[in-house]
Amino acid sequence: MIEIKGLTKSFGAFQALKGIDLTIDRGCVFGFVGPNGAGKSTTMSILATLALPTSGIAKVDGYDVTKHPKEVRKRIGYMPDFFGVYDQFKTTEYLHFYGASYGLSKTEREQLIPQLLELVNLTDKQDAYVDTLSRGMKQRLCLARCLVHDPDLLILDEPASGLDPRARIEMREILKELKSMGKTIIISSHILPELAEMVDEIGVIEHGQLVAKGNIAEIQSRLRVKRVLYIRLLDRIEEAEGYLREQPFIGRLMRDEQGIHVHYEGQDEDQAALIGRMVAAGYRIVSFSEAQTNLEDVFLEITKGGDGSQ
Repeated sequence: MIEIKGLTKSFGAFQALKGIDLTIDRGCVFGFVGPNGAGKSTTMSILATLALPTSGIAKVDGYDVTKHPKEVRKRIGYMPDFFGVYDQFKTTEYLHFYGASYGLSKTEREQLIPQLLELVNLTDKQDAYVDTLSRGMKQRLCLARCLVHDPDLLILDEPASGLDPRARIEMREILKELKSMGKTIIISSHILPELAEMVDEIGVIEHGQLVAKGNIAEIQSRLRVKRVLYIRLLDRIEEAEGYLREQPFIGRLMRDEQGIHVHYEGQDEDQAALIGRMVAAGYRIVSFSEAQTNLEDVFLEITKGGDGSQ
């Protein structure tokens, strides 16, 4: 669905993108993560035909964004990190306006709009004026606007930005529904753990370079820290922390009232041997479990140092 080769973008002397290469398969939900100013929004703007690249190629469904922008626009729904709404419109009028802009007949719009409002949980607000909606409702209305022409690709720049926890959950459930409908979705976000629940792949961008790409398991496998263990003990926790520091494959340790979090670099057989040694040493282990490294850990590990190396 998306093919990017050698993409650069400069604003005067500042180089926002430094030769990005990226492919995203049809039906994939792709998470684009990185700090502010890394180049996420610039890349999305180029894909949405709102900015021209300085060099390189970007294609959507085989169409070059610079050579065939009209064909690209037919296939995308773009939601920027700020939502543009017309306060004096009712929600249905707002969607009618955009539906008409895409050439949908009145009959088509009257059939489609109730479905869109149901999808984004705004059916009970169909006669409400836009300026009376909460921020979360406006975000969902803008998402419905992106869907009015049934695009194959959704480009969502920080769709959960500024939302309260309940509104974020609602947005996440809507995105899961769109995924089940076969939409290809690019999402940028700083809410990394929530993003991990929705995406098939992630791309980490920093200083205009794509520093990592793949599913979360693949990226984790490339990290120095392979796993995080939690060893819960009945007693002697402080003593056990000192014991663990002397063991092989041990990284960072963090102790709490019930046990110890261990960043562990060994394999399964090494982990089993560690358990055996601790039991033989007389430590009373209540549980010994492995926690998945979350997406935030992945992001911090990949980007530390900021050298842009893969």
